Amino acid sequence: MNIYQNILSAEKEGKKLLAVLIDPEKIDLKNIAAFIEKIHQSIATHIFIGGSTDIDNQTDNVVSVIKNNTHLPVVLFPGDVTQISENADGILFLSLLSGRNPEYLIEQQIKAVPRLKNSTLEILPTGYILIDGKKETATQKVSNTKPIAQENTELILNTALAGEFSGKKLIYLEAGSGATEAVSQKAISVVKKNLSIPLIVGGGIRSKKQLKNAFEAGADLVVIGTAFENDETFFEDLKK
Repeated sequence: MNIYQNILSAEKEGKKLLAVLIDPEKIDLKNIAAFIEKIHQSIATHIFIGGSTDIDNQTDNVVSVIKNNTHLPVVLFPGDVTQISENADGILFLSLLSGRNPEYLIEQQIKAVPRLKNSTLEILPTGYILIDGKKETATQKVSNTKPIAQENTELILNTALAGEFSGKKLIYLEAGSGATEAVSQKAISVVKKNLSIPLIVGGGIRSKKQLKNAFEAGADLVVIGTAFENDETFFEDLKK
């Protein structure tokens, strides 16, 4: 399974991708099989696993159960080094480019190397950019960084391009879990028009229309988590 090549191929073919984000702290292991079945009936193409924290160290257990119930790529979206599971298929190797806290710019990445260098996980170098979703998110609190204002498209673009120029393979514009405002179409469009690598967008997307807007603006892969946590009937809107 080559996750990155599949993303590149989809981008080239104009095929849009959707990842369902599962937070290990917010899902009951007993409910995973039924939840995965709903994912399979939807247009989802990937399963992301992660959250800003994992106090009970459930990531590995959740990944194992999910892998036993799906054929879709399972990709880690870790809040820190403790959320690495070798049972997944790949990992977003995130660097928080929008912040100036070295812990999430490079320190966590260094700490992760001993666990990753001999693993079979496909490592996906990702420039992570936090956009103001009009709500203080867990990512802000944990990373102690401020998001970039939606209207400051020049800074968003320059940050994204700095990520590409420094060798990232993906750029991720994130409004944050539970954001009340999704990343604007203008910001997505400006970044995508100038970027040469795939663009991921997440945070604050709670309707089929918002998903369509993100895709039309240029997102190659959209990540939705909270909307499914709060209302599993949302899957009905996204059936194949």
